Amino acid sequence: MTAREAGRDLPPGRGREWTAVRDLAMGMRFAFAGGREGWTRALLTAVGVGLGVALLLLTTAIPSALSERDRRGSARDDFTYSGKVLPKADDTLIVAHTDTTFHGTDVRGRLLQREGAHAPLPPGVAAFPAKGEMVVSPALKKLLASGSGELLRDRIPYRVVGTIAHSGLVGPAELAYYAGASGLEHRLSGGNVERIDYFGPSPGNRPGGLDPVLILLVTIIFVVLLLPVGVFIAAAVRFGGERRDRRLAALRLVGADGRTARRIAGGEALAGALLGLVLGTAFFLTGRQLAALLQVRDISVFPSDLNPSPALVLLVAVAVPAAAVLVTLFALRGVVIEPLGVVRTAKPPRRRLWWRLLLPLAGLALLYPMIGQGNDNGNFNQWMVIGGTVLLLVGVTALLPWIVEAVVARLNSGPVSWQLAVRRLQLSSGSAARMVNGIAVAVAGAVALQMLFAGVEHDYTKWTRNDLERAQMEISVHGDVPLSEADRALAGTKGVSRVTALSLGSVGDGPKDPDHELEVAVGSCAQLSEVARLPSCRDGDIFRITGGDSGSETKSLVAAGRTVYFDPAYSGTSSHPVAWKVPAGLKTAAQREDPTGYERGGLLITPGALPAGATAGLIEKVYVSLDRSVADAAEYARNTAARLDPLADVFVLTSSKQSLQFRSIRTGLFVGATCVLVLIGASLLVSQLEQLRERRKLLSSLVAFGTRRRTLSLSVLWQTAIPIALGLLLASVVGLTLGAVLLKMTGTSVSVDWASVLSMTGIGAAVVLAVTLLSLPPLLRLMRPDGLRTE
Repeated sequence: MTAREAGRDLPPGRGREWTAVRDLAMGMRFAFAGGREGWTRALLTAVGVGLGVALLLLTTAIPSALSERDRRGSARDDFTYSGKVLPKADDTLIVAHTDTTFHGTDVRGRLLQREGAHAPLPPGVAAFPAKGEMVVSPALKKLLASGSGELLRDRIPYRVVGTIAHSGLVGPAELAYYAGASGLEHRLSGGNVERIDYFGPSPGNRPGGLDPVLILLVTIIFVVLLLPVGVFIAAAVRFGGERRDRRLAALRLVGADGRTARRIAGGEALAGALLGLVLGTAFFLTGRQLAALLQVRDISVFPSDLNPSPALVLLVAVAVPAAAVLVTLFALRGVVIEPLGVVRTAKPPRRRLWWRLLLPLAGLALLYPMIGQGNDNGNFNQWMVIGGTVLLLVGVTALLPWIVEAVVARLNSGPVSWQLAVRRLQLSSGSAARMVNGIAVAVAGAVALQMLFAGVEHDYTKWTRNDLERAQMEISVHGDVPLSEADRALAGTKGVSRVTALSLGSVGDGPKDPDHELEVAVGSCAQLSEVARLPSCRDGDIFRITGGDSGSETKSLVAAGRTVYFDPAYSGTSSHPVAWKVPAGLKTAAQREDPTGYERGGLLITPGALPAGATAGLIEKVYVSLDRSVADAAEYARNTAARLDPLADVFVLTSSKQSLQFRSIRTGLFVGATCVLVLIGASLLVSQLEQLRERRKLLSSLVAFGTRRRTLSLSVLWQTAIPIALGLLLASVVGLTLGAVLLKMTGTSVSVDWASVLSMTGIGAAVVLAVTLLSLPPLLRLMRPDGLRTE
């Protein structure tokens, strides 16, 4: 079919819709059969669209990946949270938690003691490991075999006899092991040892739902991360617009009317978008296979987990081509395509401001009713929040072309490179604005999110009372480890500068299910002085701590001559109570905060006054100060604790603790923002290369007339720097506005984290600078006189 035939009437019985379909099909043919120019533009469009589609598919796959992680994590749960000890049977298994941390990465550890032939196997484990053996995750196996895992091998001294399968791990990078053990039945009264008869979720371990503020955070994150993708896709389908319009003028010359020419242009965009779907699928499948190699803040996923929802995939497959056609038709609404040329080469009409302001104002109007709907006042209307945020951020894309046009119209004098850049921007400010629209939207959303995170962070962060000057680690050693041995071993550990060891337990007024119970701390005078203020002390002394809520109760319970019981038993737990007759002459001591900020009450007993047999019911707690000049001081301390007791609990003291849900959401934002930044850089590079390709002859002409390449390179830099500076300025204003509204919605006082604002704008500028530098080599190749050659 010739171009002239595109303007003819259809035979009777065929409606206008078939004419439109035919024109779109002709445009698709022109995209691939139009010579090098046609398929080059189609390929550039496809790459830009494909990058956006890949990220959309990845985003739609993330919920399923996280759901699969949670499902596998729940399937291996080994705590019943019942508070009772299950009786021994043929189908029971004793599990002890031996989790640890190595160089900041969590290691999940379990000791298993099989009690019958039908004991449940953990998911992903083919057979129970014998005592001294273990099965490990592939990532842990690789780490233990490497030189960097030497310290961890000392802590987990079991022989590797197998690996944990996919079904027993939450991610490919997880460090986990199951080791065989014996004698765990004597530790069932401890908090990290339990007898179970199944692996799986427990009714007492149902995670709570997100509160309204966290739901708001998740909603805004999805909008902020996905909106730049849509902007990039819309910009990608307009690659090569000027050359395309000249081809459309040729179609008008051979008889096609204006509507037909526009529909043919839509067909060309549709071809690029369809090819982009194919490339996007290929990019996604490639990226999915590489997902197993990536780990972001201890989060990793298996490639098979990244399965987008079929409904969302269908939506992407339909929406992207439809948007390509609509964006093209919308872009051509103000272009007069005549047989002898395109009236875009003349000075474009001045852009109007009033309708561009309607978008952000409408967004604010939708968000206004949500102000104050925080945790205390109900839930947010998610659709109003999404609609308002989208309108406010889309307002950036509407306002930026007007701002760029208004500013560059007033720029004139300067060096040659400046004048070349300004003149180019004056002629095509819309193209320049389109190139930075996506990054402006991303920065605006990032600024708002940073404000929101900074504003509500204190609600999800709990400040501890830990005194990090006195200790940086707390180690609890169970079992029959003597206090002196724990003190000596940890004090002699490399990287440990100071140790305070105490034995902790309790006494009650009865051997079983006592009505009243008191804390007991056992240690030397120097050790006890870390947790109380002693008037004077020597071995054999006993102190009653005064002050606090338990002062009067302590006095009555430990009256001289009364019998109390060390380590009293409770229903469902095993214990060995030891009777003790309280002697006369107890001294008093004042309360003092220990290194964790806790003020204890009860009794302080020096070793000489401790009754025989009472040590069995005590737990050794050691406060450790580390030498910060030793790189792996914490790892050496953990290794010593594991040698003393494989079930030792090791805690790193910190100044604050953050909500797990809040931290998980922030991690998700970090992962998504990383993907969007990669997309921004790749899309900007493709856009920059496309613009340089369109100006190839112009650049070659300037070089042929003697223009220095340095001047042309600087002009390209200015052409990018001016719009991006204006875009980042606008993004900061819109982002601050949106952030203030979101903080008002959560009932939080408005404050600006200027460091975050500057960092977000700096990251945006750095991405553009990197793209500009990467585009310099092709720019130098284009600046050759032989670029004037034509056929």
